[in-house]
Amino acid sequence: MQGGSTGIGYGLKYQARCIADVKADTDHTSFIAGTLSLKEENEVHLIRLSNGGTELVCEGLFSHPNEIWDLASCPFDQRIFSTVFFNGESYGAAIWQIPELYGQLNSPQLERIAALDAHSSKIKGKHDKLISIDEQNLFLWSLDSSKKTAQVQSQESAGVLHYLTGGAWDPHDVNSVTLTSESAIQLWDLRTMKMNNTIEQVHARNVDYDAKKSNILVTAEDESGIRIWDLRMLKAPITELPGHAHWTWTVKSNPEYDGLILSAGTDSSVSLWQAPTQSSEDISPESLLESLTKRVDPLLNSYNDYEDSVYGLAWSSREPLIFASLSYDGRVVVESVKPHLSKK
Repeated sequence: MQGGSTGIGYGLKYQARCIADVKADTDHTSFIAGTLSLKEENEVHLIRLSNGGTELVCEGLFSHPNEIWDLASCPFDQRIFSTVFFNGESYGAAIWQIPELYGQLNSPQLERIAALDAHSSKIKGKHDKLISIDEQNLFLWSLDSSKKTAQVQSQESAGVLHYLTGGAWDPHDVNSVTLTSESAIQLWDLRTMKMNNTIEQVHARNVDYDAKKSNILVTAEDESGIRIWDLRMLKAPITELPGHAHWTWTVKSNPEYDGLILSAGTDSSVSLWQAPTQSSEDISPESLLESLTKRVDPLLNSYNDYEDSVYGLAWSSREPLIFASLSYDGRVVVESVKPHLSKK
């Protein structure tokens, strides 16, 4: 199904790629976004959906020294987030804290809790631990926000032949992470800091775990669109979706509803999918016959009312039928997927 945007819009001042759900804010549906301007002072926007759900309100606007290439919100403290940034010559990363009285200050300044040296790519965090990657290395950090320090707990190289590009932390297993490289997907165990499995000849731009079902991984790939994998048997994906007309840039699994997936790409669109996440071993002959008979289109809706590539996607943890998208021109759109779920 094709459809335009019926969502609620909000404009950032500059171009942008990064938006995240503020999971720790259990009282509001909140998102945090960062801009990507090389010449201007960049900004971090704390955005909340109004109580009536009719408008997006800027709850905080903060200066950030460099262009923001990655942003993640702390899952247990709504005032803490991380950024990966570029100053025109090199990448860096830091953990920031929003000032407690930011709503009452004229020009609130972010407080830098810790700098993550020797780092240049993605950051994921759980409790007092962080993982980060650069082109060839995986780092496990220990964060002490009270002392404003971050120490490398362990570090391991992925090898000179692997150029790491991103990753995801398994929500079902604190010791498991998945990393993406130019030509493979790597499964790592943080206890040993060793790679224990790999999916070769896969160029994934983004990966995400199914939050409700363990061992399920969703990938956004250049040539194959969207694929869903059972990590217990990696010879072939269990489901393939067509993806986007151009690069499929990012995928996000819904935090509450199994098989509900968002994808976005450089074709200036967002797609909503309902995909089966069961492997053939888990499907009974009756349900397999039923699925073959029905042949349901997995595409629930396509949102096409964008004027630029869409790089940022975030489901709301508080209201899991709501998501935010961010296109490169700095436009944030918040949508509800509820109208499309009864169509299949």
